[in-house]
Amino acid sequence: MIAIIKYNAGNIASVKNAVERLGYECKVTDDISEIRSAEKVIFPGVGEAGSAITHLTNKGLDKIIQSLVQPTLGICLGLQLMCRHSEEGNTQCLGIFDVEVKKFPSTDIVPHMGWNNLKVEESPLFTGFGKQDTVYFVHSYYAEICPETIARCEYILPFSAAMQKNNFYATQFHPEKSGDVGENILKNFLEL
Repeated sequence: MIAIIKYNAGNIASVKNAVERLGYECKVTDDISEIRSAEKVIFPGVGEAGSAITHLTNKGLDKIIQSLVQPTLGICLGLQLMCRHSEEGNTQCLGIFDVEVKKFPSTDIVPHMGWNNLKVEESPLFTGFGKQDTVYFVHSYYAEICPETIARCEYILPFSAAMQKNNFYATQFHPEKSGDVGENILKNFLEL
């Protein structure tokens, strides 16, 4: 079973639908025992970092996520919360990736919303990914480039579009909203 972590951050229904379209059984849950026993865990999210971390902490989910040993995928806000700190609300995050999340410089073209190419490293997440393939982003905050960066995107400045450390994977883009390309990335994760 694939556990999709429930923590009052949006976008969970579209992730669940994408996983089910790929033929996998999944459950949206905040039950600690279900999350621990899941074959894979997906940590999606759309929302604000401070309130999301507060909800995770109140439910004890922060410590559970940090201790997971199975393949775990953070999506969008999930990626940001897996970092050390976010400028959004001056939020201490989970610290899985030792990197800062910053707000894009103030311009009239934020949030970053739309389709972009990636420069990807070799990773099982990007098997079958082509140089012309694009994925869908919507975000105002970004994770800096770091040693765990496995895909980069450039929007105003270069940032981490995907990261990986041990069993933890994360994408700033939304694979569940990125058509066939995103579906393939999600499938690659589910087949790890």
